[in-house]
Amino acid sequence: MFSYVSCEARVPADHPLRAIRAIVGAALEELSPRFETLYAKAGRPSIAPEKLLRALLLQAFYTIRSERQLIEQLDYNLLFRWFVGLSMDAAVWDVTVFTKNRERLLAGDVAAQFLAAVLSQPRVRVLLSDEHFSVDGTLIEAWASLKSFKPRDGSGEPPAAGRNGERDFRGETRTNATHASTTDAEAKLYRKSPGTAARLCFMGHLLMENRHGLVVDARLGEANGTAERDTAVAMVGDLHGRHPITLGADKAYDVASFVAALRDLKVTPHVAQNTTNRRSAIDGRTTRHPGYEISQRRRKRIEEPFGWLKTVGGLRKTRHQGVARVGWAFTFAMAAYNLVRLPKLIGAPA
Repeated sequence: MFSYVSCEARVPADHPLRAIRAIVGAALEELSPRFETLYAKAGRPSIAPEKLLRALLLQAFYTIRSERQLIEQLDYNLLFRWFVGLSMDAAVWDVTVFTKNRERLLAGDVAAQFLAAVLSQPRVRVLLSDEHFSVDGTLIEAWASLKSFKPRDGSGEPPAAGRNGERDFRGETRTNATHASTTDAEAKLYRKSPGTAARLCFMGHLLMENRHGLVVDARLGEANGTAERDTAVAMVGDLHGRHPITLGADKAYDVASFVAALRDLKVTPHVAQNTTNRRSAIDGRTTRHPGYEISQRRRKRIEEPFGWLKTVGGLRKTRHQGVARVGWAFTFAMAAYNLVRLPKLIGAPA
């Protein structure tokens, strides 16, 4: 039985992936010189980085829980083959080869460059505000259990016998200074707020422009009490241009040292006031302006990419270990979030 119908013909003309594919193609073309430095000229043929990144985008778009399942779907899903650039009779890669090639992209910090390449396109750049931004952080649960959080000196009681033996931690003091996870040593024990459970996790940070709610910077690091403010200052400091900007944030950022650091950078701190048993670092000089109220309304949109990340993007609990790998997945997922929203914002034909 022969078929002369291509994958291109089988994809509807108004399918959302058509507009996304055009944006992705332009971004990958810009990154093409960078890809040349990641792969050797000799040796076995590798997976083209453009196809690899397209496949990883599909994993984020369609909440595919593993790379093994992604490769399986690439074998029979015509839509996936078309988006990646595989013909109907092309062989699909082995999952171990796919994972090994992804590690090369990790070493090249391609995720951040891909996010920047998407945002630098002229039709995308006109959508971005260069004056008003918002910042926030969220916890990404590590791929490590609390049973793996053991004393650094090797002491402590072993778990009960069995494949998943019980371990009673009652009455035992466990801190990041004395304990570390044997599964992921870079994950930190952190409590989001009083009365909540402490978990091994990382902390992701986003910088969002306020006009359309697109993510312009994404970074991940260890979870600690000052990580949100320190990373916010670093992200704002890396913004291009010297004109005055505003930065919206929630009450967790209402700290005198953070507000002072923003003012040193010529950034107006539109931070929510925290007056619970304390004095706010934000006074009437800031709150009396109408722009402050607008920033407080707009900054809440930053919860939308966080919500997408942990539901559709599949990063409520990471599948990777270490800050480098989890950070790569976090940044790449935020690039995927922008791509999901851009076709409607641009109004581009499919």
